[in-house]
Amino acid sequence: MPRILTLLLLSVIGFSYGCASNPVTGRPDLVFMTEEQEIASGRKYHQELLKHYKVYQDPELQSYVSAIVEELASASHRDQLLFHVTVLDSPEVNAFALPGGYLYITRGIMAYINSEAELAGVLGHEIGHVTARHGVRQHTASTLTSMLANVISASVSGYGVSDLTNIAGTAILRGYGREHELEADRLGAEYLARSGYDPEKMIDVVAILKSQEEFDKQLAKEEHRAPRAYHGLFASHPKNDQRLQEVIRAANQYRSKNKAPRNDRFLQLTDGMVLGSNASNGIVRNNQFYHKDLAITLSFPPGWSIDNLADRIVAYSKDRDGFIQIVLNDRNKRMTPKEYVKTHFKGVQNGQEIKTANFQGYTGFISGKTPFGKRKIRVAAIYQEKKVYLIAASAKNDQLLKQYDSAFLATIRSLNKLGSDQLHLAQPQRIKLITARKGDTFASLAQRSPLSSHAEEQLRLLNGHYPTGEPTAGQQIKIVE
Repeated sequence: MPRILTLLLLSVIGFSYGCASNPVTGRPDLVFMTEEQEIASGRKYHQELLKHYKVYQDPELQSYVSAIVEELASASHRDQLLFHVTVLDSPEVNAFALPGGYLYITRGIMAYINSEAELAGVLGHEIGHVTARHGVRQHTASTLTSMLANVISASVSGYGVSDLTNIAGTAILRGYGREHELEADRLGAEYLARSGYDPEKMIDVVAILKSQEEFDKQLAKEEHRAPRAYHGLFASHPKNDQRLQEVIRAANQYRSKNKAPRNDRFLQLTDGMVLGSNASNGIVRNNQFYHKDLAITLSFPPGWSIDNLADRIVAYSKDRDGFIQIVLNDRNKRMTPKEYVKTHFKGVQNGQEIKTANFQGYTGFISGKTPFGKRKIRVAAIYQEKKVYLIAASAKNDQLLKQYDSAFLATIRSLNKLGSDQLHLAQPQRIKLITARKGDTFASLAQRSPLSSHAEEQLRLLNGHYPTGEPTAGQQIKIVE
């Protein structure tokens, strides 16, 4: 594109174009945002992001994380920038940064971290992305909107709504490419060293992500789906990655002998941390869903996998050739369930009233778009006072639809009030810190665990011993209760 046309387009969409000094290298860097614009964009998208993610309600943990970020940022190449970090109430294993110093870490990834130094490694890496201006260098302001939308859609989208394999390619979720990720690791390791941490803990952080990736590959194979991973940049284990080791060990030159040993409080702060879905989003146990605030319970077909997303629940058959999706809406008009379905869906056929033990509804078939193309879809509306549960279920072909339809109807009819004897089932699972006893193994601990599947593997992941290794007597370890 001719430079004069580029300048014209950039001026129209509000960029400042030119060469600025990169805060890390000190060399001229082609940028499309001034620092003021970078900060303004981060502030704007921070507000948008918090409309879709909830903040994890643990002030002591939030304060602890903020203090670590403050110390690391003060040792960074942009020490004049005020960083803002938010602990997100999300089970996703993730941490990411927006331009201008807005950092995010999920309780999902914190559950698998086992020391303050490892936590600092995650945060230092994200600070490295900001100080090197990777978001600004790689993306224009117009693509930041798309990046944010992909982050949000990863937390709220369902099967047939957004393809997670497309989301996995976005920079915020999966990284900025090998070179930028290595640079963020190098910078993060330097900031760790300057702050009194062991910079080689950065390798342990990447190892945590690699273990998550390997475990998800196992699950993906069982669930007949493509694996989902956080980074996926390392073909081998990070402890065998020579380039990673070189850039991190180079940070040892910044270590200060005057730094006193750190008091590691991190494990104590994980005691009681929610693992998996929180009560506000409902709890999945085996094939059952419980929601305390909505006071409902719901059963899905045995053996189906269930994704409890922020704005919907989606269940998939073992071979991924059938799905059920449930969305909750407010009712705004006085109409029967039949009228509601006929109003919201066109061409409803074979409609019929449907009753659960507690609720009234209506169901029928429509033709519409599915993950398998245009297919026949069973739809239903179930009323609960001023709320309506919209259910859509379909399959890869008509034969499978007939095969699954009785299971679809059973799921619809299972939507009922949560009983007082079920309230405890609507509470989330939490991490509990214990001291390992002589003879304890992850296999023996798994036998007593409420984790419904792959309990031994999950306990190993929580304690940094995946795929092998055992606790030692006297060691503090995490279990689930």
